[in-house]
Amino acid sequence: MKYAQLVMGPAGSGKSTYCSTIYNHCVNAKRHVMCVNLDPACEQFNYPATVDVRDLISVSDVQEDEDLTLGPNGALVFCMEYLVQNLDWLHEQLNEGEDDYFLFDLPGQIELYSHLPVMRQIVDALRSWDFHVCSVFLIDTQFVLEPAKFMGGALAALSTMVAIETPHINVLTKMDLLSESNKALVEEFIETDMRHLVDQDGHLWHEKHRKLTESIATVLEEYSLVKFHCLDTTDDECIGDLLLIIDSTIQYGEDLEVKDRFPEEMDDDAETTDFDIGGRF
Repeated sequence: MKYAQLVMGPAGSGKSTYCSTIYNHCVNAKRHVMCVNLDPACEQFNYPATVDVRDLISVSDVQEDEDLTLGPNGALVFCMEYLVQNLDWLHEQLNEGEDDYFLFDLPGQIELYSHLPVMRQIVDALRSWDFHVCSVFLIDTQFVLEPAKFMGGALAALSTMVAIETPHINVLTKMDLLSESNKALVEEFIETDMRHLVDQDGHLWHEKHRKLTESIATVLEEYSLVKFHCLDTTDDECIGDLLLIIDSTIQYGEDLEVKDRFPEEMDDDAETTDFDIGGRF
């Protein structure tokens, strides 16, 4: 099997930073991962890209085409649909081997995950190539510091979960940029019953539509559909814990070969077994 994290989320949620952070963490742990840029609008990133979709097509190329006359969002959708039509190119570029692990850095336009079939088609292709796939949905914590906004973020994550239909991990990013009081607020939101959050919101719109908000909160809470994990990119233990959760979700390491090493200096009747599974232990 091969393994893939699909790193998705709204624009500015920190997808490229996440890929860079996980990549560097794995390098330090002597673990091999590869990064793939599938954002045709991306201008720069801080990780070595094994595959870059801009070698196939980019938003700037599409916008320069006078026959198409597309804006930035339309050009990006066009690029992703073109990629789906040329998945053989992606498969050839990946050139994946057994037990390879990829981080796919995806675009930030939310319509790609909510109601267009593009991302689902890419997921189906990866599965047909024997990939275990996990979606990692990122949300910037600075945009969910109010009860209503937190519920909005949960709904955005839920719509992606329903549309993509993969094992799914939701991550609140940029925790290291928050004040201590805001960190405590985020922790409270995560641990608090969604229906309790409704009672904390005194906004006029909320008061007018309280029954609707309460119904949404009940669905999110009673079915335990959306849970969040916090990410502080300055905390190596936090990064490792999140990666372990994702690895467990996609069953990374379960099928890797167990290596037995016997030191030469050991006595003939002594034996030590060292389990080395993908650098995880």
